[in-house]
Amino acid sequence: MYQKIKETASWLKDRMTTSPKTCIVLGTGLGQLANEITDCYEFPYASIPNFPVSTVEGHAGKLIFGKLGGIDIMAMQGRFHFYEGYSMKEVTFPVRIMYELGITTLFVSNASGGMNPKFSIGDIMVITDHINFFPEHPLNGPNFPTGPRFPDMHEPYDLSLVAMADAIAAERGIKLQHGVYVGVQGPTFETPTEYRMYRILGGDAVGMSTVPEVIVAHHCGIRTFGLSIITDLGGFEEAVEVSHEEVQQAANKAQPIMTELMREMIIRSNKN
Repeated sequence: MYQKIKETASWLKDRMTTSPKTCIVLGTGLGQLANEITDCYEFPYASIPNFPVSTVEGHAGKLIFGKLGGIDIMAMQGRFHFYEGYSMKEVTFPVRIMYELGITTLFVSNASGGMNPKFSIGDIMVITDHINFFPEHPLNGPNFPTGPRFPDMHEPYDLSLVAMADAIAAERGIKLQHGVYVGVQGPTFETPTEYRMYRILGGDAVGMSTVPEVIVAHHCGIRTFGLSIITDLGGFEEAVEVSHEEVQQAANKAQPIMTELMREMIIRSNKN
C-alpha cells in the first residue's frame, strides 16, 4: 500500500502547477465551494493511478486544484465510505496522498443525524471530538512512517481552528452548535434505540464518514477541522423516518452558510 501511495503522489506531483497546504473534503454541505475555486485544474478519480472511485449519489469524484481567496488549495469532490465495500486503507488513501503532497491542514464536512435535544434540522455543528464505532481501524496493520505506532488522540480537531470558526461566526451572525460526532459503518440509518445509546455514550450527532479520515490525518500530523450539518433528528419520543433525498435537501439549505464560514476560515488560516 505504501508503494502505491508513493506512485500516486508522484503521478500527481508531475502534473501539479500549484503548491497547496490546505485540503478540503467537499462532503455534504460544501459542494457549492467547488464553484468558487479559480484557476482550477482537476483530475477525475478514475484517471488517477491506484485511486478509489466514489459510488455515492451527490459525490462527483474528482480532485480539484486551484485558488480560493488567492490561496492555493486542493479539494476532494466526493469521498469514500466503508459501507461502499472499501477497506479502511482505501477509504483513507486520499489522506495519505495529501500528506505526500505537503498538505498541513484538512477541512472536512458531513451530514449527520442529531441526537442532542438542543439541535434542529439544518443546524451546523462544529465537531469537537469523535467516538469511533467503525468495525475496522484505519491504522491496523504495519505502521506507516508518517507517525507513531500509538498516536495520541487528545485533540483530533484543532482547537485553534475551532476558536477561529467561533470568532467568524460571531462576527457574521452565524449560529454554530458544538458537539461530539459518532462515526458508524452504515449504510442503514440508526434505529431509535441506537440513537439513544449513542446519546448516552456522549454523542451529539452520528454519521458514516469523517472519523477514519481524521484519524489518519492526525497520524500524519495534519491539523483538522470538521463541520456536520444536522440533516435529521433521532432518539426522541417520536420516531421520524429519514431518506437520503431528505438529507441532501437539508444539506443544500445549509450550503451557503457552510461555504461562507469555510471560505473565510481557509483564507485566515493561511495568513497565520
